[in-house]
Amino acid sequence: MPNLRTKGKSSIVWILMGLMVMGLGGFGVTSFSGGSTRLGKVGDTDITAQDYGRALQAQINAISQQSGQRITMAQAREMGVPQSVVQQLVSAAALAEEAGRIGVSVGDSQVAQAIRGLGAFQGPNGDFDRTAYGQVLQREGYTESSFEEQIREDEARLILQRAVVGGVAAPDAMVDQTARWILQTRDLSWVELTEADLTEGLATPDDETLRAWHQANADRFTAPETRKLTYAWVTPDRLAPEVELDEDALRATYEQHIDEYQQPERRIVSRLVFPSQEEADAALAQIEAGEADFDSFVLARGLTAEDADMGEVTEAQLGANGPEVFALQDTGVAGPLQTDLGPALFQVNAILDPIDIPFEQAQEDLRTEAAIDRAARQIATRSPDYEDLLAGGVPLEEIAEDTEMELGQIDWTAELQPEGGSIAGYDGFREVAAQITASDFPELHELADGGVFAARLDEIVPPSLIPFEEVRDEVEADWRQSEMHRQLLARAADLRLQEMSDDVPASVDAEPAQPARQDAPLDWTAETDLSRDAYLGDLPQQILSQAFDLDETGETEVVDAGNRVFLVRLDQVTEADLSDDNAAGIRDALSARLNQSLQGDIFDFYARHVQRNLDVTVNQQAVESVNSQVQ
Repeated sequence: MPNLRTKGKSSIVWILMGLMVMGLGGFGVTSFSGGSTRLGKVGDTDITAQDYGRALQAQINAISQQSGQRITMAQAREMGVPQSVVQQLVSAAALAEEAGRIGVSVGDSQVAQAIRGLGAFQGPNGDFDRTAYGQVLQREGYTESSFEEQIREDEARLILQRAVVGGVAAPDAMVDQTARWILQTRDLSWVELTEADLTEGLATPDDETLRAWHQANADRFTAPETRKLTYAWVTPDRLAPEVELDEDALRATYEQHIDEYQQPERRIVSRLVFPSQEEADAALAQIEAGEADFDSFVLARGLTAEDADMGEVTEAQLGANGPEVFALQDTGVAGPLQTDLGPALFQVNAILDPIDIPFEQAQEDLRTEAAIDRAARQIATRSPDYEDLLAGGVPLEEIAEDTEMELGQIDWTAELQPEGGSIAGYDGFREVAAQITASDFPELHELADGGVFAARLDEIVPPSLIPFEEVRDEVEADWRQSEMHRQLLARAADLRLQEMSDDVPASVDAEPAQPARQDAPLDWTAETDLSRDAYLGDLPQQILSQAFDLDETGETEVVDAGNRVFLVRLDQVTEADLSDDNAAGIRDALSARLNQSLQGDIFDFYARHVQRNLDVTVNQQAVESVNSQVQ
């Protein structure tokens, strides 16, 4: 069979079909520059910029539909989507090469059957619509022959995949053991030890003990590097009282911010997109019957309330869905309604009344706002004068005397927690303070609110151990916390041994034991039928993880959870009953997941093996060019 020069679409065709259904135009993508420009090559198989652009957009759309919110390209970059798509295309191209090498192909009838089964090409009656087929391909820049060749390649890849992983299944023993591990439950008891459980209270440490602690833990009591700075600054807030305003200026400010004083009714809304109309209808039926609530469906999709939250919206912002959502007289659920991402339910969480604040009522606030705005403009106008003075070598002290700028000094550290109104509260100042050197001349810098400042580094005080006398109280508190934790762990170890010895029968030949000191009984808290992922409220999850490491009933373990100390006891182990209907369903789902995981691992290994035997090149500049066009 001749060596075919192919294009590495393969499974990307199926992603493309999903794109066609959703429509690229609604997401700000029209075409990707470069057309069929080669973005990469695997063996003799080309990967084009158009292949990559479509696959990338498809992946972004899929993630958006799953989360119910449109993700941006920046978010996609953070998630590593572009790199993942490139790797998928490279793998698909490698498999297309392999299929061609060993002569795997499909006939025209199978290609036709695959195309007829794609929903993107079906007419209103559900049958294949040739007109729709031609229109969709034309819109996406394909000829029928090129698209059908891609389908042929994809079907060949699927044959290859089935051949590699066919018959691969997780052993029953593996599935059963994993199911038992997941479904096993335990009855536990635990108690948190506190200072009241110590046999003796903490002794009061003397200065010698505390001084030794101070030296041994010097890193906790070392002052960070301190940078002594002199600065001159002016901000709109500080200059505003000197600004004079007339009513025309206030009215102009009122009009500029009219959206703050005149707002239509708004609603706080959450939205959940469903994969199909049937699932959305079923969810609404359960909500209306009181069998479930909106949030339960959000959690079932693996999302959080924040993922579904749309915030405050107006009727206009919801577009075609606005009238139905705003028709609700109270909080509740509207829908299912069609959105760009699919059928969705909208939950109205709160209704915010319209805002109508006339100019007369807003005048006082406007006066302050307008004064600050005008002061910011005055500062911008005078900034060149400040820069001229600094360039002329005029000291900050003199500039503060001759202009509106105020002089200040600060001992700045990276850990400094500034008070309200302090210059250290500005990120712009903090950046300069961290980088300025003694050889730098003061320069004018802008602040986020329109203010400006210039700074001079006078001295750097290196990190140094704070004298004991200045931090004695902190040293004592640190010692007490550490000593308390140490004693609680020791006490917990003693109580554990007592708990364990209570379960050991005395030997007939043993000498009578000396009566032990009787401690007050511990106040155990018991819980039954806890699974490995049970929620323990404000208790550390470490209690559960250590409890599931215990082997014998009655076994007790010490849990060191940071500054808290617990004893946890295993009371009973309830093994999973795999014959139970619920367990059977979980086992089936687990079997399918393990099968899929094993098949995926095997096929991934095979694909990597194929890829290693081919020359692979990727033009990263072309990749970034396409990325820049995705909105």
